[in-house]
Amino acid sequence: MSNDTQQETTFEVRPTSHPRTREQRAAALAELGFGTVFSDHMAHATWTLEQGWHDRRIEAYGPLSLDPAAAVLHYAQEIFEGLKAYRHADGTVWAFRPEANAARFAKSARRLALPELSEADFLDSITQLVRTDMEWVPDAPGSSLYLRPYMFASEAFLGVRAARRVEYLVIASPSGPYFTSGFTPVSIWVAEEYHRSGAGGTGEAKCGGNYAASLLPQQQAYEQGCQQVCFLDAATNTYLEELGGMNMFVVTADGAVHTPALTGTILEGVTRKSILQLVTDAGHEVHERAITLEEVKAGVASGEIAEVFACGTAAVITPIGTLKGTGFDLTVGDGTAGKVTNELYGLLTDLQYGRHEDTYGWMTRLV
Repeated sequence: MSNDTQQETTFEVRPTSHPRTREQRAAALAELGFGTVFSDHMAHATWTLEQGWHDRRIEAYGPLSLDPAAAVLHYAQEIFEGLKAYRHADGTVWAFRPEANAARFAKSARRLALPELSEADFLDSITQLVRTDMEWVPDAPGSSLYLRPYMFASEAFLGVRAARRVEYLVIASPSGPYFTSGFTPVSIWVAEEYHRSGAGGTGEAKCGGNYAASLLPQQQAYEQGCQQVCFLDAATNTYLEELGGMNMFVVTADGAVHTPALTGTILEGVTRKSILQLVTDAGHEVHERAITLEEVKAGVASGEIAEVFACGTAAVITPIGTLKGTGFDLTVGDGTAGKVTNELYGLLTDLQYGRHEDTYGWMTRLV
């Protein structure tokens, strides 16, 4: 069964006075990249200590006016989410497990001392934005409307405390595949000098600081001829954690599926959660546990580890063909996407695009 959004509308639609023409929109949708083109509107709401959440609206996409002393610019008090709207063959538009994104957004807000947004407001903001800009939802194969909800401290104050004024927005970007190469294996550089997060930190929150911390090692990965970077745990520098923006999975030769356990330093991905359900239901033995780099290196070298892949909202599933690091350069299997990786990618994308029956009730109709 699939979900239909029926909650009462709280975001007032205030249409833009300068929408793009049909020709301009067609040109923007003709060659889709990722996160470079944006639709005509955005969702916006404000929170203050005195009023709580108020002034919920859909308004024209455009620049924000910020005081130079806005707290986010000094103390990085902000969070974000990422999800997609998919156009199905019948023209309807659907989101994949948006309630899970709403729950994680609230969890991230708690960790960053930001006000929580209700699930109803989260869902209504994306629903009304997509309905307002539904012509921006592309229908090319593998395309989607990427939705970026985010929240930041806008109070003009230089003292170190939680802000008393906060903005919530959602912007929408018609996008093609995250990796321009599509569903093809990527190469991974294992960072042993830098770490994404530590115990008690913000690793399980989706906040910009985690991603900023990954950018220098990501540059190093590029210098090593790799497309992504894998982080190890900060405590022992021995256990796999995640990529800069994706969770990791390992498939052993016996078909068992392994992924690093959630320890508070790893983001709990919506795609990760969905994959765990799919592989369990498919009869695979599933292990959420500590996985050492040495175990992976030995397993890849011996063939005991048959597949490695990463997952996340933007790329869905990405096969990993090469693992590189200081003193090692290993090809996973034969360097191509493995059987389990291929099957999972097919299952997830068929479900998201409406080509497979949604027996889990994961899809929510927006339009």
